[in-house]
Amino acid sequence: MGACSPSVALANPAENATRIQSLYEQLSAEGCSVVLTPELSLTGYSCEDLFYGSELLEESERCLFELARQTKRVALVVGAPLRITDGRLLNCAFVCVQGNIQGAVPKSELPNTGEFHDRRWFAPGAEVSTNLPAPQGSFPVGRNLLFEIGPARFGIEICEDLWAPISPGVEHAVAGANVLLNLSASNEIVGKSDYRRDLVRMQSGKCIAGYLYAGASIWESTKDVVYGGHSIAAENGVVLGESAVLERLPDPLIAEFDVAKLEHQRGLNSNFLSAPRNNKHRTVPLGTGSPLPSLRRKIHAHPFVPDSETDLDARASVVLRIQTMGLLRRFCAAGCRRLVVGISGGLDSALALLACHEVMSELGSDAVEILPIWMPGPGTSSQTSTRVDALVRALGLNLRTIPISRAVEQHLADIGHEGALDLTFENAQARERTQVLFDVANQENGLVVGSSDMSELALGWCTYSGDHMSAYAVNAGIPKTLVAAMVRWYAYRRADARLQAQLEDVLKAPMSPELLPGADGSISQRTEDILGPFELHDFFLHELLRCGSSVRRIYHLARQAFENRYSGQFIRECLKTFVFRFHSQQFKRTTLPAGPKVGTVSLSPRGDWRMPDETDPNKLLETIDELDD
Repeated sequence: MGACSPSVALANPAENATRIQSLYEQLSAEGCSVVLTPELSLTGYSCEDLFYGSELLEESERCLFELARQTKRVALVVGAPLRITDGRLLNCAFVCVQGNIQGAVPKSELPNTGEFHDRRWFAPGAEVSTNLPAPQGSFPVGRNLLFEIGPARFGIEICEDLWAPISPGVEHAVAGANVLLNLSASNEIVGKSDYRRDLVRMQSGKCIAGYLYAGASIWESTKDVVYGGHSIAAENGVVLGESAVLERLPDPLIAEFDVAKLEHQRGLNSNFLSAPRNNKHRTVPLGTGSPLPSLRRKIHAHPFVPDSETDLDARASVVLRIQTMGLLRRFCAAGCRRLVVGISGGLDSALALLACHEVMSELGSDAVEILPIWMPGPGTSSQTSTRVDALVRALGLNLRTIPISRAVEQHLADIGHEGALDLTFENAQARERTQVLFDVANQENGLVVGSSDMSELALGWCTYSGDHMSAYAVNAGIPKTLVAAMVRWYAYRRADARLQAQLEDVLKAPMSPELLPGADGSISQRTEDILGPFELHDFFLHELLRCGSSVRRIYHLARQAFENRYSGQFIRECLKTFVFRFHSQQFKRTTLPAGPKVGTVSLSPRGDWRMPDETDPNKLLETIDELDD
């Protein structure tokens, strides 16, 4: 959809129609399905008492009909006055498509204070519901109209409607509008553009909708006020884009709204679903709109990680604080003395250890002691051993080393294992480590802190009743890409030089479970060689849980997000891995220990994600195989 702020010729509908038509053709050529203009764009908002004259109203009507006649499959939303049969003059938004006026929505809330005197000329349109004739056929007039074009259903507010305590947009949204349009003439004063942006952003969030706002340009009368030509696009609480304010010739704003995602998010919101409906709305079909030639909207390859360092600093600070307070509360409730955490030398255990250290900083070393435990086994590399020791020392802690090779060997012999380097061999190590941690916790009056992250839990990349289990899983709500970003952030924002160097070593190390022995003590398993890149799996996870995306949609968005990194074939193979493991490993998530939710996406079986353990992914895998590049 496109919003524009044409340079208005006051009280000259013919010239304004020409300018609007030019912008309509420009935005149509750029792929827009809807073109939005400002309030009273056909006459100018600031005509004042000229609105009393029949000449302006008649010329506006004539130009409106001609402008509508020239429309094609792209909808044009234009502002103009409308005199109805009972004599009232309404400030309306006209929706035109395929040569016809399809409907008109009157302004409901008319400001009559300060610099605004709308009630001098116009009547409120909240109660109006009628049909009026036009050369191409009659059209409905009323506040409760929705317009459907392709998958979008839009409702309309006009300027002050948005600022009112009870706005029409809320009624439109609960009646089914997934996009709200606002034709506006809002003047500029100090701070108003920020306030306006916040209004649009919050209205889109409250309504779980897209919101497109088009403001009148500086070419309105500047006798007492100056209009800014501010256009804004927002979606569910996030500003997608905006035009510059107070520009002589502002560029049109084009926005792509993800209506499928919005519908999914509405379906997850019980308050939205149970909101009262007045059942007075009617929907006017407008056709299919324009096919989208390509996506302009940036698809973020790392949806869990902010793009800017400033935003990352804010997010990481909050996430770490949530981890810290969640663990602190759990620790105090348990009446423990120590936090017991297994250290592997990887990102997850490093972040868990940092959270433990934050708890100790909060409560004091007299109240809490950290027991970092290193449990080398048959697959442990020499590089990891050095890295673990250095990291723990950099935090001023004492490392306790408990080798597990002998215990694992004895256990495997006891069950008659023949020594193959198989899944039993790997899982025995993970379960032995978990047993050690819980037994030490019993011995030392401690609480076992788990380190598995949300990406691993989504893929089932953990051993059931092994690293899958803990007393409190501080990383369970954090996907791997954010874990890495947080460790990097901590290294450069919170750590001293010594700790920073050790965290950098952790960041450089390849991700590995280290359960199979390598030649000469080297790492023989690399997690991302087995599963595929975590950045892909986190993208899939976000699209599935946050957006409710189909595998087809996930694939095509991933192609765009990672177009310069991975081939379509590689993305398909990784998506198949994700889908298969996400379904087959649900039984592990069903029995997850407690852990804090930190973002909008969570896999807690007690909260956000409830799924049977027995689903069959084969149909989805077949669909992925059928996808084209």
